[in-house]
Amino acid sequence: MGMKGKVALGAVVGVVVIGVVSANAGSNGDGGTDKGSSASAEREAGGKKGAKDTGKTEVAEKKAAFAGDGDFQVGSGIKPGTYRTTGNSDGMCYWERAKDASGEMDSLLANDNVTGTSYVTLKATDKLFKSSDCNDWEAVGEKAQGSPAARISGDGGMFAVGADIVPGTYKSTGNTDDSCYWERTKDAGHGVESILANDNVNGTAVVRISASDAYFKTNGCKDWKKTG
Repeated sequence: MGMKGKVALGAVVGVVVIGVVSANAGSNGDGGTDKGSSASAEREAGGKKGAKDTGKTEVAEKKAAFAGDGDFQVGSGIKPGTYRTTGNSDGMCYWERAKDASGEMDSLLANDNVTGTSYVTLKATDKLFKSSDCNDWEAVGEKAQGSPAARISGDGGMFAVGADIVPGTYKSTGNTDDSCYWERTKDAGHGVESILANDNVNGTAVVRISASDAYFKTNGCKDWKKTG
């Protein structure tokens, strides 16, 4: 899995690490006893593996846009747009957007190691999308639809605001070793310019997720609960 040797792109802004490598996302877990009520658990239940027939065809009829392993040419192999992979449980899912197929570091536009769910928007100017050890990718609309939750897994990955998670103030407690990382973003491009705010947290974390935010990302944290 040579490509997973690359670290996620990042830059330092003040004391906050922008784009911290999420490979450490699976190291802490949420220790939760109530994951069944979290948005990530709902996503995994509706994923490609063993989805139950609930009488609603929306989940059952979802088909993969492309596989979770391979190199895909944007424009000819896959279309530009926003895609989602869910149910990645071992932290081995790795993806990258690239401006060419050279395989060199300076060709990288964005990348990530994923636990749980990831959303990625591929632009028409992207040339290559690489995915390794991820569950299949499905296309999602410009504005994802869903039943937003007020409690989410702290290691669940990315949540679409308004679709996966209700806007509001959230708290995560009992985080240790600065392994809890959260991020509010304005899109799923995963560039530094996409980030509205982020932090690495020890102890208790409190964050206000705005209705105008596009996504909330959380790795290695304890469960988040809406408090206001």
